[in-house]
Amino acid sequence: MMTSTDSATARGDHQRSRGLAPFLRSQMRNIAPFLTLIFLSAFFAIASPSFATLDNVGNILTQVSVTGIIAVGLTFVILCAEIDLSIASIANVTGIAVAYFTLQESYVNIANVPMPGWAAILLALALCALLGVVNALGLTMIGIPSFIMTLAMMQIAAGVSALLVRGQIAYKVPDLITTLGSGSIGGIPWIVIVAAVMLLGGHLVLTYTRFGRYVYMVGGNREAAEFSGLNVKLILGSVMVISAVCSGIGGMLGVAHFGSAQQNEFDTYLLDSIAAVVVGGTSLFGGRGGIGNTIVGLFVLGVLNNGLDHVNIDSFLKILIRGLILLAALIINVYAQRLRERAAE
Repeated sequence: MMTSTDSATARGDHQRSRGLAPFLRSQMRNIAPFLTLIFLSAFFAIASPSFATLDNVGNILTQVSVTGIIAVGLTFVILCAEIDLSIASIANVTGIAVAYFTLQESYVNIANVPMPGWAAILLALALCALLGVVNALGLTMIGIPSFIMTLAMMQIAAGVSALLVRGQIAYKVPDLITTLGSGSIGGIPWIVIVAAVMLLGGHLVLTYTRFGRYVYMVGGNREAAEFSGLNVKLILGSVMVISAVCSGIGGMLGVAHFGSAQQNEFDTYLLDSIAAVVVGGTSLFGGRGGIGNTIVGLFVLGVLNNGLDHVNIDSFLKILIRGLILLAALIINVYAQRLRERAAE
């Protein structure tokens, strides 16, 4: 015969079990990428002895650094339920611009405009910020959807890149950019440090500042944000500029890291950056996620790409696997949004 104490205990266990399931469903977007990272790390560590080494961890960090820098700004954009397809082209044109304003060797056949290193860096940053402002004005003042506006900017930035180098390759960039892009301190590459600082800065802004709260409010419920008195257009415009500047910084350091500035050098970084943000669990519908999710997504992609190289898999199959993982992340993203909507009903 069940006593009152047993009955109360049973009810408590039942309530806890009922409470656990909704919690797991609500956190699926965050839990799934982390479990994926653990699974991939364990699999490649078993499949290849050379994978689970400190040197290789350093390789992974270096490989994802440029993507990480670009993904910081993209995280702000996606949190506002927008998209920026111009990030790779802006990275490319900024990297080319900083080389264009740097004195090149005599064998480089580019009619450039050499300037002091600090001036070249400032002009390149001004260019990417200007392109971000154009994106912002098109989105907020004219009302062009971000997908279309940034698709146009992708072509504009690619066109500017082509005009600057005209099919040639530049190699020299200012000494500061060379150091940050390809140098190291205490055995740690500067580009890894810059990526870590920018990711930390993005996290602090989103978590502890009023602007960060506004970003989440705009992405979570734009109409409610407007009724609360927020200048939604200013927030949207700001994140587009932030995205462009982060892309520009990634582009400048990437050129130094790769050792050259040329057309179409950053084309793959569009998919990589979007995948890092989405695979990490930031909602495409806005208002959910953050830099922490982006960091997990970066490691998932970094471990996947690096691990596939260690097991000598077919390069074409590697592309397919990356696509399947991105598809799985999108499915989880959409499914999590549907659960959230059902819970709100």
